[in-house]
Amino acid sequence: MENTSNLPLPLVEDPDVGITLSDGCRLSARIWRPQNADAEPVPAILEYLPYRKRDGTTARDALTHPWFAERGYACVRVDMRGNGDSHGIMEDEYTPREQADCIEVINWLASQPWCSGSVGMMGISWGGFNGLQVAAHDPEPLKAVITLCSTVDRFADDIHYKGGCLLNENLGWGATMWAYSSRAPDPALRPDWREMWLERLKAEPFLPSLWLRHQTRDTYWKQGSVIEDYSAIKAKVLAIGGWGDAYKNAVPQLVEALPGAKGIVGPWVHKYPHFAIPEPRIGFLQEALRWWDQ
Repeated sequence: MENTSNLPLPLVEDPDVGITLSDGCRLSARIWRPQNADAEPVPAILEYLPYRKRDGTTARDALTHPWFAERGYACVRVDMRGNGDSHGIMEDEYTPREQADCIEVINWLASQPWCSGSVGMMGISWGGFNGLQVAAHDPEPLKAVITLCSTVDRFADDIHYKGGCLLNENLGWGATMWAYSSRAPDPALRPDWREMWLERLKAEPFLPSLWLRHQTRDTYWKQGSVIEDYSAIKAKVLAIGGWGDAYKNAVPQLVEALPGAKGIVGPWVHKYPHFAIPEPRIGFLQEALRWWDQ
């Protein structure tokens, strides 16, 4: 946005926009966009997560996405397949299906009358991982990524194994995801919430048992590890990490490997920097806006 005299822009918010995938699965999106976007299309910013937009990330979303929308972007928060208010079953983390679903979402966004055809991805942790993973598929509309507190190597630099040793967090994180994914959709949005919930409960995987079957760096872990081929990533990447977070190695790795990549590391933990602990916080929203506006 070059002309800032009319900011912030008035917004339209849609809490439950359905995105139907090629296999018929309906994903639920919360979208904030400028009121005049139908007449003057804008770029879209996608955050794609399993963490339940109606309750899990609601407060964070409300303090992040509308700010970008007021400055000329359509901000889209999508519940992944099998989570929150989206249909289907989640099979595992960072699967080829998860990435393929996201590419369909990106193409759907680019085709909307209120979108200019350009899409960016932004996310922390899981959302930071899959932003890089999807960028490695090089969908044409995806122009830029902001990845926070993420990794380039799922085996050597995540919560599963370190130096070949099994980490306790396999069980802790597996139980946490079980709790997230097994929860019901919001009845206020999904009249078929009971059927969706029962389908999830019947099919819910216990992820640690799957992770324990892969105790070496095999094809299971190489899939989704962008360190395997950095050259596949064409989108411009801004990588952000915190000195108090376990996921800081990706920042120098990405800056070294990707042309035009930039990195920021600061004194915080596993948080978006505008919610940083212990502080000082930074103007993350302003830094991100500079990245999107390039």
